Amino acid sequence: MNTAVNLIGTRWWRRPIRAMALIGTIAALAQPALAEEPTILLYGDSLLAGLGLSADEGFMGQLQAAMEDQGLEANVVNASVSGDTTADGLARLDWTLGDPPDAVILGLGANDMLQGLPPAEVRSNLDAIITRLEALGMPVLLLGMMANRGLGGDYVKAFDAIYPDLAREHGALLYPFLLEGVALDPALNQPDLRHPNAEGVAVIVAGVMPLVEELVQRLDP
Repeated sequence: MNTAVNLIGTRWWRRPIRAMALIGTIAALAQPALAEEPTILLYGDSLLAGLGLSADEGFMGQLQAAMEDQGLEANVVNASVSGDTTADGLARLDWTLGDPPDAVILGLGANDMLQGLPPAEVRSNLDAIITRLEALGMPVLLLGMMANRGLGGDYVKAFDAIYPDLAREHGALLYPFLLEGVALDPALNQPDLRHPNAEGVAVIVAGVMPLVEELVQRLDP
């Protein structure tokens, strides 16, 4: 911008030949700024949507800030919807991908678990979502979830196995438990003890960042 202003200050419009050369210079200087950075789509439920938090406090805001601090050149876009189950996510996937991102951070399944939905259905829905993203050449970071231990041993075993199994099958990056170090800690959660507060989100983002860096590295040049 300053370069362009300085060039205009030389009254180049009085010299047609030099004017064309200077226009080319301005265009060349502008090209890096116009280059599009890759886009990472957040696709999840209220945990990624930032329920109860400001834009800066939520997962997207803190993740984007952490990426900028580490020099990771990518823009985060949030398509997360509070209350979504894996079935909801699958149903709106094609519509969401109308403006395709370059990579996806997928964090669905918590609401399925809270509703006690069958793990086989949860797995099938997530598998279909990842398969679709895979077909479009989008690397995926899968954010795992763990079942409430009060749901019984069989349910817990089946649900907890969903995320590592899918990550292995699809070669996706895996953060085993999205709420690692945060779950049920009153100091890191909002009053409902289900949704992290700003401090809790900071803990999550710090844990996820090494995998986000690897996700960016998987993008095509």
